Amino acid sequence: MMNTVFTASSWPISYQANPEYLVIQSAQPLQVLTSAIIGKEQATTIVNRHVPKSYCPVSPRQETQTWLKENGFSLTDTVTLLTAAYIERGTFQTRENEFFRLAVWTTAGFGNATRAGKKIATHTWNPLPGTINIIIVIDGSLTSYAMVNAIITATEAKSAALQDLGVKDQDGHLATGTNTDAIVIASTQQSIGRYLHEYTGILSPLGSAIGELVYQTVYQIGLQELF
Repeated sequence: MMNTVFTASSWPISYQANPEYLVIQSAQPLQVLTSAIIGKEQATTIVNRHVPKSYCPVSPRQETQTWLKENGFSLTDTVTLLTAAYIERGTFQTRENEFFRLAVWTTAGFGNATRAGKKIATHTWNPLPGTINIIIVIDGSLTSYAMVNAIITATEAKSAALQDLGVKDQDGHLATGTNTDAIVIASTQQSIGRYLHEYTGILSPLGSAIGELVYQTVYQIGLQELF
């Protein structure tokens, strides 16, 4: 059964989670900025799909497209992330006020924690499924640069949560993420209270809320998985 995301919204947005995947569906297209393996600039569906840790097809993109078709999802307007983390252990939080409605879903594992800025072995293509996947849905109107700013804020909040959890890389340094993290920012682009979000840094109303909810969802999973 689909669950309603917000108490009120510009149009219906709902979600459902099962062990195989999390799906978020919007009655109208959402404006999207994402690092997902199957990305779109506009989408009505966002899927976070669970795959085994051994997942390593020749072409993850082609395999994912086949999976989408087999499961009845459109290839033209579905954003898809992959994760080896358990979907049912994911976290979800919302925030609503006179300027925006915000929802954050996070799934996470911490087994391949890394620290940005260190010199490490690199690869031209990493087929592994995402370890920390963050999906942010906003009912509100954002500029294109505010969408980018939201990714920066969310990433900073994720890293702060990992550091407060004491997550370390293989060399014992505090981690900033994992080597397969992915994120989705999706917005209705409908103004709430005639407000346009031009900035989503941590001192803005929306940016502050994004930081709080991303931090809380990542930290909550860490408490479940690490202690």
